[in-house]
Amino acid sequence: MKDFNSDFWGIYIAVIVIVSMIWLGYLVVSQSKVKLKKGEKAEVTGHKWDGDLEEYSNPLPGWWVVLFYATIVFAVGYLVAYPGLVAFGNVWNWSSTGQHAQEVKKADDKYGPMFAKYQAMPIEQVAQNPEARDIGKRLFYTYCIQCHGSDARGAKGFPNLTDNDWLYGGDAVKVVETINNGRHGQMPAFGAAFGEEKVRDVANYVLKLAGKPNNEARATRGGDTFKQVCMACHGADGKGNQSLGAPNLTDNIWLYGGSEATIVETITNGRDNVMPAWQAFLGDAKVHLLAAYVYGLSHNQQ
Repeated sequence: MKDFNSDFWGIYIAVIVIVSMIWLGYLVVSQSKVKLKKGEKAEVTGHKWDGDLEEYSNPLPGWWVVLFYATIVFAVGYLVAYPGLVAFGNVWNWSSTGQHAQEVKKADDKYGPMFAKYQAMPIEQVAQNPEARDIGKRLFYTYCIQCHGSDARGAKGFPNLTDNDWLYGGDAVKVVETINNGRHGQMPAFGAAFGEEKVRDVANYVLKLAGKPNNEARATRGGDTFKQVCMACHGADGKGNQSLGAPNLTDNIWLYGGSEATIVETITNGRDNVMPAWQAFLGDAKVHLLAAYVYGLSHNQQ
């Protein structure tokens, strides 16, 4: 595919390339004809560097001229064989997208039957198959460790996939759904609406829900605000809502950290976290294997 819809740019590039090649050829031919007569000495051109280093008008060395001619011949051959002249294509009809498509087809022909075998099996069963787990692990190492880590235990802002705490649900269907469609977890910022004192009150109420040390007076005031605003997502008991991706605030599992300062930061500024969708890139068969590997991490498959 061309990068531009108009053919003008392809012609523009081709003209620049052809004119440049002709000019280079002329330049080499004209300079290679320069010879010194017997007994004649090369003159200084007047160019100096570092005081004593001067440029002389010596003829081009023969080996250098031959190499430059060879370079031009190679360049012409390359332009004929490959799409260097965008507007005119190439004799091999080669393109990077075409080569990629051939390589993908070759891989699909080789590995397609194996993927199809596992795709026909339930994820719970695939998660127990050693060969399938190895394939899923390689997929995970290729696409997922950048965020979730090589041990899948995550990091600040990236969930741990080895425990049983799931923002959106950890059954096989939900894991596939998450990988296929991605997730966009959002919590609005309440700093401007609440003000600093009320934010600290709510933070202390959240600490109380989690069984952490807190300021009782602030927690009492914060509980009223929580019930007015926060329970819409996190529930009246603070145990969260998987359909909304609202986390459970009563345990000790924290995506961004559970200190008072971090909770204040979360309430004040909100959170906006995105996991990309992988279905279009990986396809159903690879998603199935990857989901089985992730499912097995938290379901103690042997």
